[in-house]
Amino acid sequence: MADQKIILVTGGSGLVGKAIQSVVQTENPSNEKWIFVSSKDADLCDKKSTEKLFEKHKPTHVIHLAAMVGGLFHNMAHNLDFLRNNLHMNDNVLQTAHEYGVVKVVSCLSTCIFPDKTTYPINETMVHNGPPHPSNYGYSFAKRLIDVQNRAYHDQHGRLYTSVIPCNVFGPHDNFNPSASHVIPGLMRKLYDLIKDGNTEDKVFTVLGTGKPLRQFIYSIDLAKLFIWVLREYNSVNPIILSVMQIFFPQSMSLKRSL
Repeated sequence: MADQKIILVTGGSGLVGKAIQSVVQTENPSNEKWIFVSSKDADLCDKKSTEKLFEKHKPTHVIHLAAMVGGLFHNMAHNLDFLRNNLHMNDNVLQTAHEYGVVKVVSCLSTCIFPDKTTYPINETMVHNGPPHPSNYGYSFAKRLIDVQNRAYHDQHGRLYTSVIPCNVFGPHDNFNPSASHVIPGLMRKLYDLIKDGNTEDKVFTVLGTGKPLRQFIYSIDLAKLFIWVLREYNSVNPIILSVMQIFFPQSMSLKRSL
């Protein structure tokens, strides 16, 4: 089919990739061929490996989810690794997409890219207004630079490469590793381990922090539907926030209040 879209999803075995795959299987669009790849298929930190992947599948569109990710303490101990690996990965994907004439790329950013000192509610224009939190600046700056690259590819080559900024995601296929998980899977794992060990009446379920920071959470399947909408309908290089605030309820909630 001449007008068929070939959509390559990097990081396809992760939380969001699996959710997109689930939604696509339900929709079964006739004019779209979806290809989900993981680190087993290519080393995106290597340009030659990235080129081989694009040569094999010849995508017309790309959803770029692949990233080196980790929890708070892992980020704090390895900021240089997070910076370098994600910079290489993102640059290879975007440059190879350009070289192969990919029509559209949608990359996944993170709310941690926003300035540490900011006002609320945050919006897309505030991404570069100050330094991110020092705990994960390596990952954050690498993700910020995707937005810079998207604008540069548009200005110099007319490319429609854009990005989304989801709030905190949870759902099936999440990472429950205690050293690398985010807040919801981390809390779930901690509670699971406590219950599994028995004698729960004698144990305390401890949550670190003050409970004052505000968080928003979105279910991975809901985010997947929004990702697909962005791929099909959103035609701006400016990043767009994908958040429950825009869909379900108008306010964030503190972890202390929700627990």
